[in-house]
Amino acid sequence: MKYRRLGNTELEVSEVSFGTWAIGGSWGQTDDIEALKGLQRAIDAGVNFFDTADVYGNGRSEELLAKATKGKKDDIYIATKFCRAGDIHDFHTYSEENVRKYCEGSLKRLQRERIDLYQIHCPPFEVLKDGRVFEVLDKLQQEGKIRYYGVSVETVEEGLFCLTNPNVKALQVIFNIFRQKPLEELLPKAKVQGVGILARLPLASGLLTGKFRRDATFAENDHRHFNRDGQHFNVGETFAGLEFQKGVELSEQLTWISKRRGNMTRASLRWILDHEEVTCVIPGFKTAKQVEDNLEAVNVPSFSKEEKERLAQFYKTEVHSFIRGAY
Repeated sequence: MKYRRLGNTELEVSEVSFGTWAIGGSWGQTDDIEALKGLQRAIDAGVNFFDTADVYGNGRSEELLAKATKGKKDDIYIATKFCRAGDIHDFHTYSEENVRKYCEGSLKRLQRERIDLYQIHCPPFEVLKDGRVFEVLDKLQQEGKIRYYGVSVETVEEGLFCLTNPNVKALQVIFNIFRQKPLEELLPKAKVQGVGILARLPLASGLLTGKFRRDATFAENDHRHFNRDGQHFNVGETFAGLEFQKGVELSEQLTWISKRRGNMTRASLRWILDHEEVTCVIPGFKTAKQVEDNLEAVNVPSFSKEEKERLAQFYKTEVHSFIRGAY
């Protein structure tokens, strides 16, 4: 495993880390035993950073991480998120009283005394511009409840705004072959300012694994079914904002990237890792086998300049106009 520094912090994190939304819920059936096997496989391979949130399975993911990292708290960094357990549009959700409540709840479930990276979980832009939530986070940091804080954003504009706050140490952004807009301005500026980048949804909800057919169906408790058109939260969080049939069609045009790289999953993760502005990719998983496949991304060949240019052109001409929702 290779490690990269999280912005200008002292944290050195594994370039392939993992998100835990899928093992908590909203991705179909879950299996705690298999989830713990996957977490252990990742840790054994040198993964030292995991991203979670208080709403993933109503705390289930945080509790699983507590079990998996028991006795390893000094060696494993955990990032979690808050605000979506309340009404994200209500400014009271971001009050000191509520944020403290969210923080204490996560600390209890994680069985830790401090959260390494505490992130606002895709709040409305108005909340970020208001700024009072950052003052609360400053207090929690001063008290030692959190080590650093960051923001998970939906749009480049939100990310650029967050860069104006010198205490924001990390941005979590949707970044993959289908979502290349952050490359234009956000990623370069974040690197200059020493802000870490966590690349979430690196496989576009599975589209970039190349495993889906156009007639694929998903369980009712899978967001790829119930949020396919943004019915419950930002449409960009599901299939990178692409309509499913179109997403499958586009993924079929990308099979060439797997040449010399084993499969599309590894190739798609490798493409992200080839951008030095990125601190780590955080793919999700439900099984140990998926963890192993994702980990292989560190061992496959990087993309050549010509390949990168081909994918940039593909995004501009074939993908960009089909992405739904602000981004």
